[in-house]
Amino acid sequence: MWKHLCFKLSFFLVLFLLLGAANPSDDRRETGELKSYQGKELGSVNDFRENSIGGVRKVDLKKYRLRIDGLVKKPLSYSYQELKTFPRQKKLVTTHCVEGWQVTVLWEGIPFSELISRVGVDPKVNTIIFHGVDGYTTSLEFKTVADKNMLLADSANGISLPAKLGFPFILVAEDKWGYKWARWIERVQFSDKANFRGYWEQRGYNQKGDISGPELEDDIRKKK
Repeated sequence: MWKHLCFKLSFFLVLFLLLGAANPSDDRRETGELKSYQGKELGSVNDFRENSIGGVRKVDLKKYRLRIDGLVKKPLSYSYQELKTFPRQKKLVTTHCVEGWQVTVLWEGIPFSELISRVGVDPKVNTIIFHGVDGYTTSLEFKTVADKNMLLADSANGISLPAKLGFPFILVAEDKWGYKWARWIERVQFSDKANFRGYWEQRGYNQKGDISGPELEDDIRKKK
């Protein structure tokens, strides 16, 4: 009888381990987080590694304002609640980190076409500079952001954006390395400074940040 009991316990233990291995990320998901979208399996928001320049920021929504300014006809500033009333879009986009990992997530937020239409962009603008509450900066070509109609996302996999992913807003910089995905965004600055270098770009990372291109600038790669 003892041997029979041990056999049954061993069987259920193996079955439990096999089921767990079949769905390794399920136990890491947040409550209500989507597992798939249109037949595509999604990674979890908890699959992202925390690699910010100064730790996770907890933004006080009572004080938060998103500034949209620079070379525009009508500089604007919005509260989070005001931004929640803007038209929204969903995009299935994979984040690629230079560290070698990647996560595919369903992002939802404000398309850049909405912001551009509201402020009226000066014809001289060729660059958009993104500022985070932690002092982080990065930039992208205006044409790239506009053509791809990138998102300022406040939702991931159907749930509110977690603090470690940049709540209230992360830039969904599709086809760009992760360092272009600015988090905790508090300012969107339209500029004519095509040579602007953000935090990691000042430290040698490629200005364009294309995942199809090099991670580092030529002079840095030659030194390695």
